[in-house]
Amino acid sequence: MSLTANGTDVIEPARFRQVLGHYPTGVVVVTALDPAGTAIGMTVGSFTSVSLDPPLVAFLPDKGSSSWRALRESGERFCVNVLSAAQEDVCRAVAMRKTDKFHDIGWHPSPAGNPVIDGAVAWIDCVTEQLHDAGDHHIVVGRVQNLQVTEGEPPLLFHQGAYGTFTPH
Repeated sequence: MSLTANGTDVIEPARFRQVLGHYPTGVVVVTALDPAGTAIGMTVGSFTSVSLDPPLVAFLPDKGSSSWRALRESGERFCVNVLSAAQEDVCRAVAMRKTDKFHDIGWHPSPAGNPVIDGAVAWIDCVTEQLHDAGDHHIVVGRVQNLQVTEGEPPLLFHQGAYGTFTPH
C-alpha cells in the first residue's frame, strides 16, 4: 500500500469496491420519459431515504453514465422503482448499454407520467430537489411527490457481486 502526500493510505478502487461489497444494497431502477415519450432508465444500487419532512430520497449515479445523462436531459421528474427478487432480468436489461432498454419490460405511467415497472415492489415519484458533486458520482436528492407499495414480493438485493433476496423472520 502506498501513501498520499499527507501520509494517509491510498485506497485502490478495487479494494474499496471489495470491502464495501460486504454491505448489501437494494436494487432500484430510476426511470423517466425522454422528450419523445420513450421510457428511459438506469439501474442503481446506491439509493437511500434522506428526510421525512420534507420527504426526500437520494440516488448516486456515475457522472460518466450515458443513462444518467439521458435522465438529466429528460427533465426534473423521475421515478424510483424498487425491484422484486423475481426481477433480476429487469435489473440486468436496464443496466446494459443499449438504446431501447424497455423493449421487453412492461410498465405503466405513474401519476406524474413516469414509467412504473410492472412487478416492482414499490415506486417513488420525485422531482429533483438538489444535485451535488461527489467525486466521480453525483448525489441526486429528489423530493417525493407520490409513492406506492405495489407487490408483496421481497426486494432484490445485491451483495458481494451477486443478486439475492431477504425475507424477514
